[in-house]
Amino acid sequence: HVQLVESGGGSVQAGGSLRLSCAASGRTSSIDAMAWFRQVPGKEREGVAALSTLVGGRYYADSVKGRFTISRDLTKNTITVDLQMDSLNAQDTGMYYCAADPRCDRFWPAIQGLGAIDLRYWGQGTQVTVS
Repeated sequence: HVQLVESGGGSVQAGGSLRLSCAASGRTSSIDAMAWFRQVPGKEREGVAALSTLVGGRYYADSVKGRFTISRDLTKNTITVDLQMDSLNAQDTGMYYCAADPRCDRFWPAIQGLGAIDLRYWGQGTQVTVS
């Protein structure tokens, strides 16, 4: 089993920045990619960004390209994936969730909106509010 814990959410004015962090613990050897999703009330959860911790490949939703950067924090002993969010706007408001799944055939389609978002591991979520 894998546990995911997010941190770093908060409130910021439009144009500002926030940095989210997701720390994975437990059986982390079973996963080689992690992702960030976000959800607003009344809408489906959508994939924002993903990182292959094994080979370093990245995915970004069109709505965040050029503004968000996903990276792995190599200074820590645990698997920690950060999401740097710059030039935030009101449409970025939502609950942000960290996710992982050892089943690559489910993980990558889910983050791209091409498959069901029924990934195995989820964090508790962290709220981002842009005003």
